[in-house]
Amino acid sequence: MSNRTSEHYPESFYEKLAADALAGRALDDTTARIILNDPKIDLFSLIYSAYRVRRHFWGKDVTVHIIDNVQNGQCSQDCRYCAQSHASEAEIETYPMKSDAEIMAEAEQAYRAGAFRHCLVFSGYRPSTDRIKHLADLVRGMKTRFPMQVCVSPGVLSYEQARVLKQAGLDRLNHNLNTSQRHYSKICSTHTFQDRLNTIRAARQAGLEICSGIIAGLGETAEDIIMLARQLKDVGAASIPINFLIPIKGTDMVPPDHLTPEYCLRIICLFRFINPAAEIRMAAGRELYLRDLEILGLMAANSLFLAGYLNVRGSSRARTLQLIKDAGLAIRSDRNLDDILALETRKKNNEEEQGIHLKTPADLHPSLKE
Repeated sequence: MSNRTSEHYPESFYEKLAADALAGRALDDTTARIILNDPKIDLFSLIYSAYRVRRHFWGKDVTVHIIDNVQNGQCSQDCRYCAQSHASEAEIETYPMKSDAEIMAEAEQAYRAGAFRHCLVFSGYRPSTDRIKHLADLVRGMKTRFPMQVCVSPGVLSYEQARVLKQAGLDRLNHNLNTSQRHYSKICSTHTFQDRLNTIRAARQAGLEICSGIIAGLGETAEDIIMLARQLKDVGAASIPINFLIPIKGTDMVPPDHLTPEYCLRIICLFRFINPAAEIRMAAGRELYLRDLEILGLMAANSLFLAGYLNVRGSSRARTLQLIKDAGLAIRSDRNLDDILALETRKKNNEEEQGIHLKTPADLHPSLKE
């Protein structure tokens, strides 16, 4: 992909990409490979083609998501990329489930920060029946108090557990597939791709929307990326977070060297063409890999995280909101973007930090700072 050429595909190629996606025609494998790897691709033409699809389904809206890392570390699984894995030596703060008061306070903070959806994430493999009942009570409380959607990432679930959460008012369940089925055993040995797929199917059967995505940079090939994009369409993922591996010190993954800004943008565009109506999220690692081209990602994606990820800080809230504003886009919220941006800009600890930084205790428990 790095070998440049003066030859490019004609504009009709890019027009057909958009037209086929808008008409619901499937992208063939040959074209998918071209999008990811062919040096004759003109990046800006590709992005504009993806933008036409994004604009049709989402207009100029950006959905802002804020993660609450409700329970951190001490996980029984051995996912090689994860700082919370039992095999990880990453120096993160581990803690059991936060108190209800802290969880609700952070939900209120997320709403006031303009979040369209608040995401509760738990470490661990499978929640108990009591944990699910507890989660259901929390979801009811949030839905009663705050006009925003709620997503939960609790681990492997049965249909009965998913139904309890649906009846409590949960909007969406997150369970990332992360990579293709054929590659999965190379990143985890304590559970299977099928385990994750079964959870997604149980959640759909219970009537929940599905959030499931990818981590690019796990040693996968272009074929793995294409297969996963199709798998997510097959399971009906309404939301697809596109993560790029953050190589946290102490985890068992080698930092990828092929995730250039251009390649990352090509991945985002590919997922838009294969899943045209989905909420495509620029997720973890966007700051690290897209660098100065980050704003172009919002031409194909229509969602991002505010206030960082699980254990790693992201851009400051002010910078992320300014990115949206500078792109001429708007947030999907009953809060005004300009008002929120002005508030965040006035905050003292608002400086952009470069590189990979683990979250501090204050980052992980934001409601305790006030």
